[in-house]
Amino acid sequence: MGLNLTLQYVPTESASTALRDHLRLVEAVGAAGWDSVFVAQHYLSEGMAHLQPLPLLGLLSSVTGDMRLGAGICLLTLQNPVDVAEAYATADVLSGGRLVFGAGLGYRDVEYEAFGVTAGGRVDRFTRNLDLVTRLWAGEAVDADLPWCRLDGARLSVLPVQRPRPPVWLAANSDNAVRRAALLGDAWMINPHAAMATVERQLELFHSVRAEAGLPEPVDVPLMREVVCAPDQATATARARRHLAAKYDVYRSWGQDTVLPPGDRFDAELAELSRDRFAIGDPDDCLLVLREWRKRTGATELILRVHWAGAPIEEALESVELLSTEVLPYL
Repeated sequence: MGLNLTLQYVPTESASTALRDHLRLVEAVGAAGWDSVFVAQHYLSEGMAHLQPLPLLGLLSSVTGDMRLGAGICLLTLQNPVDVAEAYATADVLSGGRLVFGAGLGYRDVEYEAFGVTAGGRVDRFTRNLDLVTRLWAGEAVDADLPWCRLDGARLSVLPVQRPRPPVWLAANSDNAVRRAALLGDAWMINPHAAMATVERQLELFHSVRAEAGLPEPVDVPLMREVVCAPDQATATARARRHLAAKYDVYRSWGQDTVLPPGDRFDAELAELSRDRFAIGDPDDCLLVLREWRKRTGATELILRVHWAGAPIEEALESVELLSTEVLPYL
């Protein structure tokens, strides 16, 4: 069981307060025996502020015991591969070899434009960056002659603890991205916002592509999901309507659902939006849904998001307590 740490907060809120709240959540899941913490990345986030993952991973490495730490995800297309290789190798060293490197293409034009990345070259830049990062982690002498990176027999001076590299989990929304994750990653980091019917179909695609390529079945099947667990259904629904629905309103304005397969859209009321997508309810409700998701996906790790920008941290802490005491023991 893992925590998907939002890193997001209302822009009018103090960043220091938001960080303190995030750390309270991490402390709570660590004390309850959860296994991992993942932090995400966005730039120029309209409607919500967003702390950056790399500094947080450094901080979390000192307060999370033996929990696995992950980028969920690094927007690799926007980065210089040498910087990514050096920085995340350092994160793996700081954590004593507990890093999972999650990476994805991203989807927001405002981010691409800020980094001067053109629409036509996004996938090529992503795949080339991933190749360079993994080869540098392996300790190879690497050559590259790209518009954004030129190397002549370059080697990293700081290598990750995990050899030959940390696990690489690739995010994917569209079918083409799922195919790419199957071929280039160790696992598909299943997103929290697609309906489970879409996830099931894309998992079949993922496994068939790997089989056709002669690649082994993945060791890890990480499933990210949104969960609102409260003492009763009415309370959970009210909290979800205030905060989770508001988050998906922002996602819709960002165009996130446009990169999902046709028909999987966010322009719906909470009751319809949450169907086959979110776990909202009391512990019994959440247990039934989480069991079903595991059965349908074969998930080896459930990475749950329990807090959203603007929500009181006490609600998330209550959700963690209920999940830890009344749900996880029965999973």
